[in-house]
Amino acid sequence: MYRSFDEIKTALDKGITVESITQSYLKRIEEKKHLNAFLEVFTDSALKQARLVDEKIKNKTAGKLAGIVIGLKDNLAYKDHKVSASSKILEGFVSLYSATAVERLLAEDAVIIGRLNCDEFAMGSSNENSAFGNVLNPINEKMVPGGSSGGSAVAVAAGLCTASLGTDTGGSIRQPASFTGTVGFKPTYGRISRYGLLAYASSFDQIGPFTYSVKDAALLTEIMAGKDEFDSTLLQEDSTNFFPKFESSKKLKIAYIKDCVESEGIDPEIKTKIFDIIEKLKSLGHLVEAVEFPFLKQMVPTYYVLTTAEASSNYARYDGVHFGYHSTNAVGVEDTYKKSRSEGFGEEVKRRIMLGTFVLSNEFYDAYYTQGQKVRRVIQNKTNEIFSKHDFILLPTTPTTAFEIGKNIDDPITMYLQDIFTVQANLSGNPAISLPLGNHSNGLPFGIQLMGKHFDEAGLLSFSDYLMTNGK
Repeated sequence: MYRSFDEIKTALDKGITVESITQSYLKRIEEKKHLNAFLEVFTDSALKQARLVDEKIKNKTAGKLAGIVIGLKDNLAYKDHKVSASSKILEGFVSLYSATAVERLLAEDAVIIGRLNCDEFAMGSSNENSAFGNVLNPINEKMVPGGSSGGSAVAVAAGLCTASLGTDTGGSIRQPASFTGTVGFKPTYGRISRYGLLAYASSFDQIGPFTYSVKDAALLTEIMAGKDEFDSTLLQEDSTNFFPKFESSKKLKIAYIKDCVESEGIDPEIKTKIFDIIEKLKSLGHLVEAVEFPFLKQMVPTYYVLTTAEASSNYARYDGVHFGYHSTNAVGVEDTYKKSRSEGFGEEVKRRIMLGTFVLSNEFYDAYYTQGQKVRRVIQNKTNEIFSKHDFILLPTTPTTAFEIGKNIDDPITMYLQDIFTVQANLSGNPAISLPLGNHSNGLPFGIQLMGKHFDEAGLLSFSDYLMTNGK
């Protein structure tokens, strides 16, 4: 079982082929299919790509990712392959093009092995909202893997691929990374093109990797990043080295948000681990200090007001006429819209569309949506103020370890509060990463989160690697 790209490169140097590496992953996927991480395995195209890469290696023309095997969250387009966002409304749809991020990985000779289960249209924190069933946490199969990118996290945690892609709208990479003991990285909003991503909330969504090492996360991000004519929100600069060596002699100023670390809802062992890391960083000569962030209670409501509003607008196209599932029981245009959407969308998606439509309605637009945008700006300004005096912000990733399947499914508020420590980075647009630094007495892992300055992926990733070595 290959845990990192370095291990794969070592195997290639010994004469093992990319095809045999891909075959080993295919065998393991079959052995672990009960985890329900993969909605579809691209056996034929993956093996075809692997053979092509082997030829390139032989001819010494292979790209930077030759040998790496990657899974895609089921909301990323891959030409001539199905993509459904784990929703009945798009079941059977075959993409006509590839997402920019996917194209760039393929251009460097990555092998795409399949599409991965997720909460429907990336809405959820447990991967229990998929139209195609739950994903199981491989560390304890009674527990959820987190969401919405649960299948992507499990694929890496269970050794079903070397790395995977997820998307992060409010914590959907970092939270499942915390629950599965993997590295989950959300780059700065505007760093990686969203072209070819089935949108949830367009001003929040960001593509990022799951890996076992920070080095692999940096490499994948570096390759996916860079200007793209198909995404006007993108930073129009070429990407640079995202993994410079951290200078251990460099002393940093690190903030931790007192309101988060001392929150009553946080598990005591997670809190203890945070303070252990703080003390270790201090002993290494770094300045670590508490800062006030008085908007903790406003972040999750603001996030859900704005993201549901954007979802309501984005999902209007899935009506059974323009796109998506068409109800066979419908008579007439209005009935087609009603029944196609009612039958095609799951309960959580319908709940959020209805909430977003309410938020955008003429009577409540100013009271909710306009106010939400104002609060978002306040949160951004306060975050920027902290970063004007500090290099990084240290946070828990999640308030608890993974919870039992079914425990919170009927309690949307409890489920939404899973995002309490992750939504800040999405509201402010900052890069953030979850590092697998904690092991709970209940046998489950948990992540520690670092947030960096806008477009300082290089600094955040190099320090994260340093923390992985010194924070355990």
